[in-house]
Amino acid sequence: MKPSQPTGATDGEPVRADEESVLADLTGMLATLLDEYGLDDVEVRMETTFNRDLELESIDLVTLAGLLEEWYGDRVNFAEFLAGMEFDEIIELTVGRLVEHVVQSLKVAEAG
Repeated sequence: MKPSQPTGATDGEPVRADEESVLADLTGMLATLLDEYGLDDVEVRMETTFNRDLELESIDLVTLAGLLEEWYGDRVNFAEFLAGMEFDEIIELTVGRLVEHVVQSLKVAEAG
């Protein structure tokens, strides 16, 4: 399953910067990523962890960074977000924390 374009991504309108929309976008991206492993039936929620629940490796996070950039452009910098974390924080990273980062990044980009 390939994620669809976010609302407004092709028609010049801003991407919706709310948790529900971003979670839906991320769920689509993760479905694409997990489909490669045959895990396309995994439920993604705010408390889902990338490491423990989804069993993603560091290379998968690089792929996710690429999907995020493709999806949101330079408004969301996943590498910079991870660079500000300790190793343990990255291991325990939840979908919800990434959703919050994306929402905040989009709001900053809209304001700027």
